[in-house]
Amino acid sequence: MKDQILIKATDMFLTLGFKSVTMDDIATEMGISKKTIYQHYSNKDELVEASTMHLFETISCGIDAICALGNNPVEELFLIKDFVMKNLKNESASPIYQLQKYYPKIHKSLMLRQFDKMGDCVVDNLQKGIEQGLFRKEINALLIARFYFAGMTSLKDTEIFNPEQFPSKEIQIAYLEYHLRGICTQKGIQKLEQLL
Repeated sequence: MKDQILIKATDMFLTLGFKSVTMDDIATEMGISKKTIYQHYSNKDELVEASTMHLFETISCGIDAICALGNNPVEELFLIKDFVMKNLKNESASPIYQLQKYYPKIHKSLMLRQFDKMGDCVVDNLQKGIEQGLFRKEINALLIARFYFAGMTSLKDTEIFNPEQFPSKEIQIAYLEYHLRGICTQKGIQKLEQLL
């Protein structure tokens, strides 16, 4: 039952927002009592934290599986983007904004974990791309990985990227293309243009 609650809560949080969804909403949606939820999660903060860490682990494992496929680094980034967007349900910025505003400690913890995971993943991707002649050899992989992370997290800032004007999927694709055009060799640009 604990896993079922976690899966349903995660789905609802991503769809409706971390603040918007109440324990009553989750109980009603599952056809169980709120008491049943509280037997497994002592409060909503605990459920929100479990939900964000569960989602992080799911996405991390998926990214590891994609990286193990051995695709070229340009394709790998597109596959990762598609996988992450699918698991985040092409979410608008609202759930992340609510997590940051109403659960700042959980948000900060999540961001640190994301930085560690994404930083390592992007550095590995960059190094493979350099070795394969797809990315420029003079780039500083550690610095570019930080630029990429900072840019990806900034895309969720609704004051800069109003979701009505800039749909999430559209800006994710534009940012990935922007990133790749800045680091690709001519050979890498050819791979990129095949994917666009």
